Amino acid sequence: MSKRGNIFGIIITALIIISLIAVGIIYKDKLFKSNIQTATSDKKEGTVKTTEAKEDEGKGKRKILYWRAPMDPTYISDKPGKSPMGMDLIPVYEGEEPEAAGIKIDPVTVQNIGVKTERAKKIRLRKEIRTIGRVDYDERKITDVTTKIEGWIEKLYVDFTGQEVKKGQPLIEIYSPELVSTQEEYLLALKYKKNLQNNPFSEIAKGAESLLASTRKRLELWDISDAQIKELEQTGQVQKRMVINALSRGIVIDKMALEGMYVKNGMSLYRLADISTVWVYADIYEYELPFIKKGQKATMTLSYLPGKKFTGRVTYIYPYLEEKTRTVKVRLEFPNPQWELKPGMYADVVIESDLGREGVVVPSYAVIRSGKRNIVVLNKGNGLFEPREVTLGVEAADGYIEIAEGVKEGEEIVTSSHFLIDSESNLQEAIQKMLETKKDNRMDIEHSDMDMSDMTMDDEDMDMNEMNME
Repeated sequence: MSKRGNIFGIIITALIIISLIAVGIIYKDKLFKSNIQTATSDKKEGTVKTTEAKEDEGKGKRKILYWRAPMDPTYISDKPGKSPMGMDLIPVYEGEEPEAAGIKIDPVTVQNIGVKTERAKKIRLRKEIRTIGRVDYDERKITDVTTKIEGWIEKLYVDFTGQEVKKGQPLIEIYSPELVSTQEEYLLALKYKKNLQNNPFSEIAKGAESLLASTRKRLELWDISDAQIKELEQTGQVQKRMVINALSRGIVIDKMALEGMYVKNGMSLYRLADISTVWVYADIYEYELPFIKKGQKATMTLSYLPGKKFTGRVTYIYPYLEEKTRTVKVRLEFPNPQWELKPGMYADVVIESDLGREGVVVPSYAVIRSGKRNIVVLNKGNGLFEPREVTLGVEAADGYIEIAEGVKEGEEIVTSSHFLIDSESNLQEAIQKMLETKKDNRMDIEHSDMDMSDMTMDDEDMDMNEMNME
């Protein structure tokens, strides 16, 4: 049994050795073929290069970094060939690669694409809040025309809504039996006073004066003017009708009086509005509310009065929010001496807010907003441009925006064609990353080949004699 076991172990060991030798021979054969194929590929690549590229590289003028498609700059290759569109790839030489700090553009190209620049500057920050306003009446200048006596309206001087009235203008005539009797009492008291003015009894004379004064007071409380009372004294004739006059200038916004209507004391006959001053209501969004203060200056323009500006002030900020529109109502006051502003009109309103500090600003249209970040393109000179991420501040007046971080005062900012420059910068950055990835992959492959080529098998290292074969 011992001899049979030794013979079986020797056979197994021999089979293992034979297998290892076979594997080594196969690997060497594949490695040899791979080297041949690489050399053949390199030879073919050299033959495919264009004559112009070969001459430049052969003479040592410029080194080719990579090849790209003429119609699709995102398609690149480390060897010449055809693009997906079937066009010959063109070489990119050393010196044409993307700059580390930006993008290099030929001056002729800069001029052709219309690049314009403006320097960042520091100014006192002012904010303009633009909104739509609605003209309305000044509630403090709305008055009701009422009567303090009872009677019948016999004549209307103002007979339609919207009519303009002046201060002191007659509105209606009212016949009041009570007014007639009071006038008669006043005339009797006046006559009685004249007859008793030389009476030796002073108490009787004082009684006559007291009666006259009380009757006159009653007429005054009914809004009978001094002129009307004086006319009554001079003529001695009782006025059957009482004329009610307008107490102020305005327009009739409500008319309840009708000819022949019986009116009671306290009844409203007209509602007048003085529009020499008007209110304008404007809606302000929540994010704009911190910039609104009472007393701020506001300007207003209307489409039907082109070129004319009205100047007013913020007079009140309402203490509640409109839930549907998420806005706060602001009231502004504008003088309207010529009555050009009509209640119900819509107007463009600009509220000016002084932020009370200085800041570095650039034109708002110079900022590229991607949603996640904000970019401005800086002109570094000599055709070099640098896209830079910035932090924005508040929107300033006159189309400027504050740069809180990223740009200093005096730096030159691209304001036109900056989208083209930024897209080209992103493209070159992507190409550079692709080249670096390919370079890293190639180095990994070469390193792996070197490790495999160091692995050799020497048959002589295995000494068969050292095995105990019994």
